Amino acid sequence: MTALMTLFALAAGFAVLCIVAVTGIALLKLTFKIILLPLKLLLLPFVLLAVLVKVVLFFAVGVTLFALLIPVAIIGALLLGPFLILAGVR
Repeated sequence: MTALMTLFALAAGFAVLCIVAVTGIALLKLTFKIILLPLKLLLLPFVLLAVLVKVVLFFAVGVTLFALLIPVAIIGALLLGPFLILAGVR
């Protein structure tokens, strides 16, 4: 009987230890969130600047590729135009 009560006390102690550990981890996580919030707010303009530069670079690359494709399309139309006219006549 004593062994059974000892095992029950051990299980109850382990349950209390787990509850305390989970609560401690949750509070530590919340504390780090609250402490690091000002740093996040300070870094937000730099993140915005990085995203803006990325969007501008993608736009510039897209415009450059489009500008390079226009002469290729004109040359293609000049070279393939007669063949397309002949194909349409037949």
